[in-house]
Amino acid sequence: MILDTIANMARYAGLHPRFATVFDYIGKTDLLALANGRHAILGQDLFAIVERVPGRSKSDAQLECHRKYIDIQLVLSGVDTMGWKPLAACQLAVDEYNTSADIQFFYDAPDAWIATPANAYCIFFPEDAHAPLVGTQNIHKIVFKIAVDADYQ
Repeated sequence: MILDTIANMARYAGLHPRFATVFDYIGKTDLLALANGRHAILGQDLFAIVERVPGRSKSDAQLECHRKYIDIQLVLSGVDTMGWKPLAACQLAVDEYNTSADIQFFYDAPDAWIATPANAYCIFFPEDAHAPLVGTQNIHKIVFKIAVDADYQ
């Protein structure tokens, strides 16, 4: 898990072949003007999901994980206090991993809560369980979904 600000994006470009594309997209796109929903960038290898939702309480948030995608969760307005726990430490699965939705939920409590303000982001890898969208106000964010095993040409 990584927490940082937009100002330091270039520092992480080498972690995955598609990260530079994400950071370029962030720099060249009016993110605040994007409509809610899914936005294709590189087909199934890289897409973005824009959300404008009311924050929820910590008790209403469940840890989740993904196996096929890395999340870069960029907060555009509000504060998203995201829960985090190593996936290896999660023991209370709500259900089995859903392959088609690339998600699994857990009853476990997060080990840490990360207050992520506007213009900051968290990067969650498949080994990171996370509980997003926790806050006392509306949260506007964009979640970039980067395929772990994308076909790099």
